[in-house]
Amino acid sequence: MLQHLWKHRELTYQLTKREVLHRYRGSLLGVFWSFITPLFMLLVYTFVFGVIFRSRWGAGTTSQTDFALILFCGLSIFSIFSDIIGRAPAIILSNPNYVKKVVFPVEILPVTILGSSLIHGAISILILLGAVLIIHGSLPLTVLFLPIVILPLLLVSIGLAWFLASLGVYLRDINQIVPVLVSALMFLSPIFYPVSVIPENLQFLYFINPVSYVVEDARQVVIWGNAPNWLWCMIGTGLGAAIAGLGYAWFQKTKKGFADVI
Repeated sequence: MLQHLWKHRELTYQLTKREVLHRYRGSLLGVFWSFITPLFMLLVYTFVFGVIFRSRWGAGTTSQTDFALILFCGLSIFSIFSDIIGRAPAIILSNPNYVKKVVFPVEILPVTILGSSLIHGAISILILLGAVLIIHGSLPLTVLFLPIVILPLLLVSIGLAWFLASLGVYLRDINQIVPVLVSALMFLSPIFYPVSVIPENLQFLYFINPVSYVVEDARQVVIWGNAPNWLWCMIGTGLGAAIAGLGYAWFQKTKKGFADVI
């Protein structure tokens, strides 16, 4: 899998670049919307939750502005996952001309979604780091661990993207099901609330949800300056690699029938 993706790295880069630029084609500000949108949302979260609701995280040990940062951090991480999963089912159907070309490696199409989503997510994270620097006066050194923290989520995302991209060709209803499941997963993840408020009899939902671990560790390394859960990083990376491999194998097995169905 890695050898095949590396072989087509230049094509993947060009398609990812086109994907990013195509999203804002025709707009006046173009790619600058990638900066404006998350910055605007950070200001909205700070005003709504910090000024209007006067919300605090957990037992009230954090400030109102910290609550906005915590919320924005969780949403920034989850947006990478949701963008990949939400767009994956239609990626093959929206590029029928590539499918009908025998020599075109259609398996890189989900990877282009990963690349473009990661670029937009990175912009949101940069804005988050800037906000942390302004509010706290410095950035913790633990932010260097953020790529390690996010890696399991990226592996899971690309594995599911390959699986959903293939399934979306044969089962068109998947395009309607996935957005509902992604929305449900957002509320089942500790994005708007800390894990401590989840009833004990329901905390198993947290432990079987890989997004929860990544969101929690991202907050630890970016906002609170703590080390991530290294055990989960190792286990999550291994599970993510397995899911990525299985998703790729499924895609390779089923892609032979794409042209006939489309």
